[in-house]
Amino acid sequence: MQSPVGPLTIVVENDAVVALDWVKPLRDDDHPVLDAALDQLSEYFDGKRQDFDLPFAPQVSDFQKIFGKALCDIPYGETRTYGDLAKQLNRPAQAIGQACGANPIAILIPCHRVLSSTGLGGYSGAGGVETKVKLLQLEGAGSLLL
Repeated sequence: MQSPVGPLTIVVENDAVVALDWVKPLRDDDHPVLDAALDQLSEYFDGKRQDFDLPFAPQVSDFQKIFGKALCDIPYGETRTYGDLAKQLNRPAQAIGQACGANPIAILIPCHRVLSSTGLGGYSGAGGVETKVKLLQLEGAGSLLL
């Protein structure tokens, strides 16, 4: 799909979303989970959806699964710091940053809602920090960036 943050491709395997990439799709398949993901992302970008109701099955470590749940628990329009999540998950902040960078389902699993204690931090999606800012502004969290 075309989105405000560039072309996005959703990868579905075994009836679950396993990845979201910033590339043009190689092919266009018809699948109910893919159709639902595209619809929900469109609603999100139109400001009509705050949560995603999709099956996820990223190929990640056990810690990254726990971390992904913690990300999904951050409410729309709110942020947490790497340090906040480090305390919550009893892990070093560096591990939290690495897990954010390794998130294969960005936006849907909202790693853009995690900031450093001194500013934005990084973002692994195409466009880097500019994309992170756009997503946070879309959610009304732009005032947190000042």
